[in-house]
This record gives sequence, C-alpha cells and structure tokens, in this order.
Amino acid sequence: MTIPLDPVVAQIIPLLPLRDPLTMTPQSARDALRALAAARAAIPPPPVASVEDIKVKGAAGPLAARLYRVAREPSPTVVFFHGGGWVAGDLETHDRQARLLAIETGSVVISVDYRRPPETRFPGAFEDAFAAMRDVISRIAEFGGDTSRVGVAGDSAGGNLAATVAIACRDAGIPLAAQLLVYPVTDVAGNYADKSENARFPSRHENAEGYFLSRAVMEWFAGHYLEDAAHGTDWRVSPLRAKNLAGLAPAVVCTAWFDPLRDEGKAYADAMAAAGVATKYHPGAGLIHGYFGLGEASQTAKAEAQRARADFRAMLERGT
Repeated sequence: MTIPLDPVVAQIIPLLPLRDPLTMTPQSARDALRALAAARAAIPPPPVASVEDIKVKGAAGPLAARLYRVAREPSPTVVFFHGGGWVAGDLETHDRQARLLAIETGSVVISVDYRRPPETRFPGAFEDAFAAMRDVISRIAEFGGDTSRVGVAGDSAGGNLAATVAIACRDAGIPLAAQLLVYPVTDVAGNYADKSENARFPSRHENAEGYFLSRAVMEWFAGHYLEDAAHGTDWRVSPLRAKNLAGLAPAVVCTAWFDPLRDEGKAYADAMAAAGVATKYHPGAGLIHGYFGLGEASQTAKAEAQRARADFRAMLERGT
C-alpha cells in the first residue's frame, strides 16, 4: 500500500520553481533556485565549526568549492555534488544540505561547483567531478586526513555525478568507502522523450507532472546537458548502463515515491546489489524529488534524510 503524499509537502509544491519547461531558460532556472535558497535566509543555517571557500582542480581549470568542518581531528572526507539538472544549482542553493551532511556524518565536506550546460555540455560536469575527487584525495591531509574514509555524495544531477565518479574511481583503482546517491538520475537514454525508454520506468508516467519535478523538465535538462542525444547511452551520464557494477563502493540510494526518477533510482540500487555491492535503499514514501531540502518544513522529509545520512555515516566509518 502506497503512503499518500505528505500533506506538508503537498502545500509546498505550488511554491516550488522549475516547473514550466516551455518558458524556462538556463538563467531563469539558476535565478529561481537561488531565490528559493535566499527565501530561507531568515532561518539560521545548521551550525558547523567552520566554512571556507576554496578551489579544487577541475578538468579544465580551478573550480569553486566550499569546505565544511565540524571538528579538527581526523575525519571522513566527503565530496558533494549539488543538484539542479546539471544546468542550475550552485554552492549557495545547496549550502544547507552540505552543512547537514557534515553535521550528521561527522565528515569534512567539500561541495564542488562543476561547470554547467549549456555553456559546457556533457561530459564536462562528469570530467570536473572526477578531477575534483582526485584532487581532494591527493590533498587529503588538508581535509579529513584519512584516505580509507573518503566518500562521494550528491542529489539529483549531483547524485548522477556521484554515481559516475564512483564508477570512475573503481576503474582507476581509487578506493572509496561509500557513496550517497539522493534521487539520482541513472538512465538518460532517450532523453526522457522516447516512449519505449520511458515505458521501462513506470514512475515516468505515474509522476510525469504535479509533484514538482516533471518528466518534461527532465527532458529539458537532458537536452541541455547532452549535445548529442546518442550520448544518453554512455555510462558517464547513464550509470545504469555501465557494463559492470561489481566492486563499487558501498552505496546508499534514496528515491522519492512521487518522483519521475523513482524507478531508475531503484533500478540502480537493485543492479548494484545484484553485482555484490553493499547497498542500502530508502524509498522516500510520501515524498517528492528535492525532499532533502524540505526538512525544515516536513518531519517526514527530515526523518527520511536523517536515516539515509546515518547509513552513509556507518559506511564511511567502516572505511575501505
């Protein structure tokens, strides 16, 4: 039996942006997410010991990043990639999520601002994300200081980047302790416009519209990220299509029940588990895409996000 939509979340949905792909532009999407973050300015952000703006290496030059610490002793290190459909989102829009990740996992968190489309198309964001991860590990003494407790995390498009970085790290012989994939994009083949591809994931029809993120907006995002629709079968944008998932870092995968991305996220969790990867799955009953950012309003969202971060913390603490 499906748990109904959380009533608090139902009241929030009409207030959320990024719902009209017919009028949306890359800049308007960025401005809308920034405005949403600014609207919460009166609510003090979760307190951490320190926050510092830094630079990390990207694929084509330095990238802006933000470093969050909760303590000075040796800690796990987590590289975090923000969501926003690859197109929008930045260090400011995901500041609270990065803070909560640091607080609830006891980690040093580095939030990375990768290059975005349409200015930089695929595989730019992936290449930046992997370069940033390699740079952080090479400088681990500046961060958590423990190479056996390094993790990667991200939400939505950032969850997509985290998943693909975890595969790239495995292939490069770089051990990770854990990956946290929050309502990740895992299969972009067909750009969310192909009926046969969409039919593989019933949530793309069941939750096509009405629950904040729509299938049409995902089509818009994918169209901006991929210059060539054929790139959708590349594992660097569709990790569910990777030939081999064995040997990946232990994973926590979160989906939201009322989300067009629900079924591809669940499929990726199932595929990793089938390949022998230790995997924890959180279905997000009663919730929508973006619920990790709704914890200040919805107790249901807050509790589900806390459970996922607790699982991620346990994996990080076990180390590689």
